[in-house]
Amino acid sequence: MEHVPPVLSLDIGGTKLAAGVVTGDGRIHGWQVAPTRREEGPRPVLARLFDLGRKAIAEAGLPEVAAVGISCGGPLDAATGVLECPPHLPGWIDVPVGAMASEAFGVPSALENDATAAALGEFRYGAGRGTSTMLYLTISTGVGGGSVIGGRLHRGAAGNGGELGHVMVRPGGRRCSCGRLGCLEAYASGTAIAERARAALAAGRASSLAAIDQPTAEDVSRAAADGDPLAGEIWDETTWALGSAITDLVNAFEPELVVLGGGVTRSGARLVDPVAAAVARDAMPPAARSVRIELARLGAGVCVVGAGAVAHDLVAGRNTHA
Repeated sequence: MEHVPPVLSLDIGGTKLAAGVVTGDGRIHGWQVAPTRREEGPRPVLARLFDLGRKAIAEAGLPEVAAVGISCGGPLDAATGVLECPPHLPGWIDVPVGAMASEAFGVPSALENDATAAALGEFRYGAGRGTSTMLYLTISTGVGGGSVIGGRLHRGAAGNGGELGHVMVRPGGRRCSCGRLGCLEAYASGTAIAERARAALAAGRASSLAAIDQPTAEDVSRAAADGDPLAGEIWDETTWALGSAITDLVNAFEPELVVLGGGVTRSGARLVDPVAAAVARDAMPPAARSVRIELARLGAGVCVVGAGAVAHDLVAGRNTHA
């Protein structure tokens, strides 16, 4: 069996940093988490991230890491390892994260969009094992995604492909964070679910949610399950938007599997069942018969596992950032 050396994997989120050593079986060793404190700016944050990486290496107690994989929301230039202007990190403009990581650890590095990395992680080690064509959507603060086509991670011409959250579901609808009107993210993200609930309450709609100071998407999901009419409307609109977008994606890609991850999917069957039913009803029959809709399996470590997979590909010479 081919020997796969361990790699260091780092994840840069808007609220937290994570680090771990990832082995060839997709397991995380020496797991570390700390607050991002993004307001400090890139250099102090990255200095603390690299310290987390050193702690992870020390705790893992494994042979020396062969590369560093870094996961972060884009836009980014994966080929050069530069973070261009990620919205979740205000003021981080053209930060050479890849070069800084290589200098800090003395090994090659690979920078990848976090949702794209997560897609590779789920494909290789999670729900997508054994498939060839798989779509991944992370439904959290925003809606991101990634795709594996014929066993290969699809990055797109500029390296930022897979923005599945910006499929349009309602032309002229709610304004999305990207500036367009009617994107999936404007309806299905945790942020959008909470915003719609708060707007309805502010407009005088009656709901058990009124007893909660700032209701979240999780509150809406729970209230909908308990039979609250307003929460039920918002949840139905959410699953409709997801079902509509995923139907279009299934028609376009005809995947074997669509994996749903992110915080909003903690609602489980209340989210997956109506989405799967919509796809089964509305997708083209051959595509509908071929696809499964399932929850992600890698949990909170998905981006770290995914960035590790990207780093393993770099070591093996399979990196496609050319």
